Amino acid sequence: MRPVARVIYLDWNATTPPHPEVLAAMQVAAEVAWANPASVHGPGRRARAFIEQAREAVARLTGFDARDVTLTSGGTEANNLALWHAFGGKAAGVGAPARGAGAAREAGALVVSRIEHPSVIRAAEGLAARGVRVAWVEPEPSGRVAPEALAAAMDRAAEGATVRLVSLQAVNHETGVLQPVAEAAALAHARGARLHVDAVQAVGRLSPEAWAGADLVSVAAHKIRGPKGIGALAVRPGIRLRPILVGGAQERGLRPGTQDALAAAGFAVAARRALDAPARYTALAPLRDRLEAELTQVGRQAGVTPLRNGEGARAPHITNLSWPGWRGDELCAALDLEGVAVSSGSACSAGTAEPSPVLTAMLGPERAASAVRFSLGEETTEDDLAEAVRRVARVLSRLRSFPAGS
Repeated sequence: MRPVARVIYLDWNATTPPHPEVLAAMQVAAEVAWANPASVHGPGRRARAFIEQAREAVARLTGFDARDVTLTSGGTEANNLALWHAFGGKAAGVGAPARGAGAAREAGALVVSRIEHPSVIRAAEGLAARGVRVAWVEPEPSGRVAPEALAAAMDRAAEGATVRLVSLQAVNHETGVLQPVAEAAALAHARGARLHVDAVQAVGRLSPEAWAGADLVSVAAHKIRGPKGIGALAVRPGIRLRPILVGGAQERGLRPGTQDALAAAGFAVAARRALDAPARYTALAPLRDRLEAELTQVGRQAGVTPLRNGEGARAPHITNLSWPGWRGDELCAALDLEGVAVSSGSACSAGTAEPSPVLTAMLGPERAASAVRFSLGEETTEDDLAEAVRRVARVLSRLRSFPAGS
């Protein structure tokens, strides 16, 4: 029987392995902070302390005030909460659709790009179904959303409604292309609107300049080596959020339900570690560039020269390549059998038959269907990448023996 290959994990954008310090902190919390954080007795107060430590650590990491940080179940809930806040009862699934021009102006307008994370795209579609005017912004083929296109979308939306919110990610989750957040902030604020930035892929990997000017910022713990099931939405002072769920008074009534002190303990440690993590990610850029060059070489030798998706300025740890004539999901499956963990799109879109909506918007469905994302992390080594390239070469050599689509 063939021995099991050492797994080379190159899917750090999907999730990161929890850091040992994070796991240790959660173990301590499990022993001393198992009580309900909302209880006023001593055990409850001990649990509550871990909640507040996480809030303070996220505030420091994002540059906001701890009083304006709401802990959530992750980046998806944070994104939904951010979009919901600007449109009151027009949230997806709540109330009846607004009708008529007057109702549309009262409901307000949202400006959002076509390359956002599914949690933003789906929330925007739900708002549109409830009467909110949504102006969609198409990306450039480079993967960047041009400030001029954002400005045009804001002006277009303003013809029929008051633009209340612009949502733009800091870093694209599939291509790593950096988005013009500072320019978007200036454009939104000049029109009296707020800017929400999905910084899930930026926090702990890039400097705070990546989300500078944002009024609302979404974060997820598991992208910065923390636990899954916890994230945060940080907002500027004076912004009044509106709950998606109703129930208890936890998180000032914005996120009812018993809080998890164990997850908060891990989040706090992860957020503190993330303060100096951008330097570790910057050091990955030469490794990423070498990986791209070597993958291009082995692809060319196999008769399938890969095409890079995302020509704008990028985060230092991501490369997304399309392999003409082959399906990205099939390549991912073949590489998985070789012990190389990569992806063909957003983990939140996995299991769907459709190609990546991000790459479809950028370059069309054919290019999207053949894409594979390689994302590095702070534990990725030169030896990992050299071995990954050798395994990719083996996969391509086998695939070359069969007609595409057979």
